[in-house]
Amino acid sequence: MMIAGPATEAAPVLLAASHGSRSAPAQHAVLALVDAVSRRLAATTSVVPVVGAFVDVQQPDVPHCLAAAEPGRAAVIVPLLISAGYHVRVDLADAVTGARPRPVVVTDALGPDERLARILADRLVQSGLGADDRVVLAAAGSSDANAVADCVTAGEQLAAILARLVTVAFIAAAQPRLADAVAAVRRESPAARVVVASYLLAPGTFAGLAREAGADVVSAALLVEGEEPPAALVDIVIDRYRTAVSALPPAARRRETR
Repeated sequence: MMIAGPATEAAPVLLAASHGSRSAPAQHAVLALVDAVSRRLAATTSVVPVVGAFVDVQQPDVPHCLAAAEPGRAAVIVPLLISAGYHVRVDLADAVTGARPRPVVVTDALGPDERLARILADRLVQSGLGADDRVVLAAAGSSDANAVADCVTAGEQLAAILARLVTVAFIAAAQPRLADAVAAVRRESPAARVVVASYLLAPGTFAGLAREAGADVVSAALLVEGEEPPAALVDIVIDRYRTAVSALPPAARRRETR
């Protein structure tokens, strides 16, 4: 968790920072998550401004949103990212540095978290997971070793929930690649179906690549266009925010009661 700046008396802004996508279904699904977080907070706490921002591809970007916020108001950046790779370590860290003297906290990424693993398990069940199916967890991939390790942990969490072996593979930037892992599992268990669990936040380019990797079944991403975001995913975003607010100086917080 990264913190910068002195205290302020205003309620911290929740800046929900997603990667950004050119895919309309991905854009709609992520917007629905930001809206769900805003509605949940409005129903259960004092007013918390929730703003959507992007680290790549789409606008507005994180620095623009920070600059547009009320002067001196604290902000909590919640990365709507599965693991803490380059965008968290570099892009959002740079945004924190550039935000001084505004108090800014960058929270942990969304994963790994057992609640995400349970959403993955639910998506697999919805896809018709069978007792004899072999499961491969498909992550986007990263050149950051810590992000790769986070995905391995997610695979272990899913394996514990399913009580079966889960192979972790990557669509890009890390090994093993998804298509290779699917082929290897098929060689090991030629009579079994190979089912891919999409460890992806939203539909889009990587989800399309996952469908092309040769598996028999590919589950939906954590977010699905046109569906209400899973309540557990909304919980994670809000939990990240509240944990970060508690790390701010006392004058930068506002008690979450009406």
